[in-house]
Amino acid sequence: MKKISFLFISLLISVSVFSAKFNAGMYRAVLILNEENNIELPFNFEVIYKNKKPVIIIKNGEERINVDEIFILGDSVKFKMPVFDTEFKCVLKGKDLEGVWINNYRKDKNIIKFKAIFGQTNRFPFVPGKANPYFEGKWETTFFYNATDSSKAIGVFHHIEQTDYMTGTFLSEGGDYRYLEGMKSGNKLYLSGFNGNDAYLFTAEMKDEILYGKFYDGSHSQINWTARHNENFKLRNAEEITFVKNKEEKINFIFPDLNKKNVSLNDARFENKPIIIQVMGSWCPNCLDESAYFSKIYSQFKAEGLEIVALAFEKTTDFEKAKAQVSRLIKRFNMNYTVLLTLQTGKVKASESLAFVNKISCFPTTIFLNKKHQVVKVHTGFSGPATGKDYLEFTQSTESLIKNLLKE
Repeated sequence: MKKISFLFISLLISVSVFSAKFNAGMYRAVLILNEENNIELPFNFEVIYKNKKPVIIIKNGEERINVDEIFILGDSVKFKMPVFDTEFKCVLKGKDLEGVWINNYRKDKNIIKFKAIFGQTNRFPFVPGKANPYFEGKWETTFFYNATDSSKAIGVFHHIEQTDYMTGTFLSEGGDYRYLEGMKSGNKLYLSGFNGNDAYLFTAEMKDEILYGKFYDGSHSQINWTARHNENFKLRNAEEITFVKNKEEKINFIFPDLNKKNVSLNDARFENKPIIIQVMGSWCPNCLDESAYFSKIYSQFKAEGLEIVALAFEKTTDFEKAKAQVSRLIKRFNMNYTVLLTLQTGKVKASESLAFVNKISCFPTTIFLNKKHQVVKVHTGFSGPATGKDYLEFTQSTESLIKNLLKE
């Protein structure tokens, strides 16, 4: 790895050289979560070339993540994930890649071995059997963190064209686990997803109509879970978890924008306008999904008077570092609405900063204000496009509320 580090230091002061040795085509990638027990998290990506420069397209179900910050020097390959502060450092081994994935947000267990095999298209190394889609539907799920601490979720699984190949996700009160892809093998379920920040692997075995499983969150966390088929199970109402203390209070706060200019909701540009407050962070995958949606909503309703203000709670309190991280997010999703840096981290600080609500229990949390800047609704979490029906219901409800607030 010293050789790799030296090559990349040299790269920073030289012109990027793109090598044809990085072959275009499909790869089967693997993060080695536990080498001793042979626990591997697989995902797929494709390499294409645009204007003679490589682009990596990571695939999770219907999701496509384009990675274009790629640097190649000799046999060394480095690529940085979009928005997130994570990166791969690899070497070419013939047509394959070997190296590590580094999660710069974490201080421990943040380096995971990685390899990618050129020409392989399968995700999990199983041969599909006779179609029997008995994992199809909604599953009441319990994650067990320890002997006394657990939480509920909803597993949503779909067999692709009635085959053993599957997609799915889990909905929790804080949001969804985004796009997962995998397969059924016998009475076992395998799903994985990698988005640059989260590395998720779910395995489970069916016994007496109950799924008994393991959930691997990167190499730092392993959680037991169970699930039973239940089409009627529901989580707590996302609009009741966090609530405003005084519905008559006019909301205001002051935080700096990316140019260090303090912005207040009392500023003239917000006067007599409904506002969506997005409590978020660039490190939060569900926040990215919400940002992509709000960018479209802002373009649609800006002319009618809607304002959106994102409050970024980053993983750092350093202004320049926070600005750099948020700037990548803004560029990625063409966020033309107001983004402020709180220079604070975590849910506790968010709750203290926004003391007009009972608590901020997760990122994102979305607060809707009327033209008088009074809270009319608070929504905890975000169910993104991977959730299908739940995402559609959220977008329909949100756009209906926006139209009503603009009419008032």
